[in-house]
Amino acid sequence: MYNYDVLDQIRKMSVEEQRNIDYNKLVEIVNRLTPEEIIELSNIIGYPVFTRMCMGALRHKFVLLQDGASAIIINEKGQILLQSRADRNKWGLPGGCQELGERIEETVIREIKEETNLDVQEKDLELIALVTGPTRRNDYPNGDVVINNTALYCVRNYKGELRWDEESKEMKFFDIMNLPENQNDPDLIETYLRLKRKKL
Repeated sequence: MYNYDVLDQIRKMSVEEQRNIDYNKLVEIVNRLTPEEIIELSNIIGYPVFTRMCMGALRHKFVLLQDGASAIIINEKGQILLQSRADRNKWGLPGGCQELGERIEETVIREIKEETNLDVQEKDLELIALVTGPTRRNDYPNGDVVINNTALYCVRNYKGELRWDEESKEMKFFDIMNLPENQNDPDLIETYLRLKRKKL
């Protein structure tokens, strides 16, 4: 019962409260959990954040390798959806990190729902490419450095009303030839454009 209560309490915390759990308290909690419960805790907090929390004093020094997925969401006008991120003045694609035990297709569907409120079915995911390497480095304002392995999908069929949470300042569809200059994912968009040009 202890473990269930603790996980439930953490689930009810704000993101800020979760990220500021005292390190010694976290050690105490994790030592009492089963492997399955540790996976659940990781998915409650978010895998990359949870990983860094477990590093103690080195949490912002360690360069983290992350697997994740992003989506080129295209409307009926052929425009692509970008989000203006709340943590920086850049426009990027909807997407995020894979959770423990999650299939990468589930990752992109979940992230699209969380960030845009749009519903996408797996049959409507078109894998464009796996984008890896030095262009996938990302430096965050808090000092974290990550290198992402990103499954890039194209989505043309979706349902729902576009809406966003506190992670975004704004979301907007852009003409492919008139994208903002301050992009968060220029390598992903260039990968999409390069493959599109090959098909012409």
